[in-house]
Amino acid sequence: MDVILLERIAKLGNLGDVVKVKPGYARNYLLPQRKALRATEANMSYYEREKAALEAANEAKRSEAGEVSTALDGRFLVLIRQAGESGQLYGSVTARDIATAASEKGYAVTRQQVVIDRPIKELGLHDLDVRLHPEVTVTVTVNVALTEDEAEAQAARGVRVGEEPPEEEARPAVAAPAARAVAADETPDDGGGAASKAGDGNGGATEDDEPKADA
Repeated sequence: MDVILLERIAKLGNLGDVVKVKPGYARNYLLPQRKALRATEANMSYYEREKAALEAANEAKRSEAGEVSTALDGRFLVLIRQAGESGQLYGSVTARDIATAASEKGYAVTRQQVVIDRPIKELGLHDLDVRLHPEVTVTVTVNVALTEDEAEAQAARGVRVGEEPPEEEARPAVAAPAARAVAADETPDDGGGAASKAGDGNGGATEDDEPKADA
C-alpha cells in the first residue's frame, strides 16, 4: 500500500514522502495514528494544499520536543519496586510506569514515546530511549531499586544491567590473612617449655629421657 507520510518515520521516510508499506502496518498503525494518509489523488491534493501548515505544525512540535530533551536527556528516573534475593522483580516496569515517573518529575512524556523492547524485570540501572518527536530522541536511565537509599548507591556505582562491573569491583574481596600460627620452635625458650623439648636433632629426647647406667 502507498501512503503519504505526515511526519518522519524512522527507516521509512520524511514528512511528505510517498512510500510503500505493508497493508497491515498502514491500517493498524500509520493511518489510525494520523502518521500517514493513503496515497490517493484526493489525499495528494489535500497534502499539497495543507503542506505549509503541516510543516509549520511539525516544526512547532519539534521545537517543543527539543526544549524537553534539553532538560530530560541523561536524567535518572527512580522506580521503587519489590524483588527477590536474586534481583528479579515481583512484577515488571513498563513503558507506562516510565512515562508516569517522567511526568511526575515535570517532563511531558507519554508511554508511546518510551522505546522499550520488553518490560524491565530486574533491579538495577537500565538505559532507555525516549522519542519525544520523530526527529528528537533522548536517553534516560531507569533506576529500579528496593529503596531510595539503594537507588542512590546504584547510581553512584553506575553499572548498567548487562555491563561488567569495573575490575576492582568485580574482583572478590581478599580475606585478611589469618594470624600465623606460632610454631613450637618459635616459642621463646623459658628454660622448660616447648623449646627445650624440641631437642637438638635426637628425636626430641632430653637428658632426663636418656637411660641411666647401673651404679
